[in-house]
Amino acid sequence: MRRRSLLLTVPAGLVTLAACGNDNAGTSKASETASPSPTAPATSAAPPPKIVSGPLPAITAGTKFGQKPTVAKGTGEPSKDLALKTVIAGGGRSVAENDYVQAHYLGQIWDSGKVFDNSYDRKAPLIIQLSQGSIIDGWRYALAGKKVGSRLLFSVPPTWGYGAQGNAQAGIKGTDTLVFVVDVQNTFNATSSAKGKAVPQNKADLPKVGTNTDGKAPSIAVPKAAAPKNLVSEYVIEGSGPVVKADQTVLVQYKGVLWDGGKEFDSTYQKKTLASFSLQQVVKGWAQGMTGKKVGSRILIVIPPALGYGDNPPPNSGIQKDSTMVFTVDILAAM
Repeated sequence: MRRRSLLLTVPAGLVTLAACGNDNAGTSKASETASPSPTAPATSAAPPPKIVSGPLPAITAGTKFGQKPTVAKGTGEPSKDLALKTVIAGGGRSVAENDYVQAHYLGQIWDSGKVFDNSYDRKAPLIIQLSQGSIIDGWRYALAGKKVGSRLLFSVPPTWGYGAQGNAQAGIKGTDTLVFVVDVQNTFNATSSAKGKAVPQNKADLPKVGTNTDGKAPSIAVPKAAAPKNLVSEYVIEGSGPVVKADQTVLVQYKGVLWDGGKEFDSTYQKKTLASFSLQQVVKGWAQGMTGKKVGSRILIVIPPALGYGDNPPPNSGIQKDSTMVFTVDILAAM
């Protein structure tokens, strides 16, 4: 099993962040409460579906990428296969299995046309990993290989949706075929990095962080000086995205070292997977240090003990009591 993240404020012995189908990240607030539709059922072991072109209902309004669509009710019998149409072909990077996908979507039931969920009204796209156990298989097979900037229309029969058990929370029966419109906004993987302008690092009493954007872990050079008593949060690379809010979920690359000795204790780069979590679920230094920073940025966060783990660090973490922690964090997305 992969080593898990050490960011959550919890009692000793419970140091991991529960993931949406993986073991490295925090459960997204949106996927936990407001967006139940694409979340995977407990088991997901169906063979790959045959992908066909139809039948599919028409999009009757909101036809542009990023607009909330209106979709006609399905007529006749839906396909027993995965019916898929690329309504708008994007020109960005291709989505791959195990990527984290950022997308707006609407889902409704074929027979009734009832919309059971959509992200457009929330004005917050979904960020979820395209992997077995994280998301229903219909999404995995429909999105894989598609390009950022694409709008997809597809129908998902129960076999690649919620199976015979359905999804009572969303009002989906075990016999319901689902119809989705998905606008693929972005895709991220273990090689994703910050994008922006490097900011001068002129403070001799603060760590220096590497500015490489090749997906490899940046260096952290901790000075031979006393650790700061207060939280430090500084741009290393300043992105151009929206600022992160205190109640959002973020998708990040990060590496953490101790101020004393510079020893690395946690890193997404080593695990070769990204981390996604709510800022309301992490240690105070992380939440405060990331709030107000721009998406797309790399930041240096220095967390004093009072805003980290204090005298109660996670067991077997390599973090000693009253340790000051130093992080480099690439903020890839926020929702």
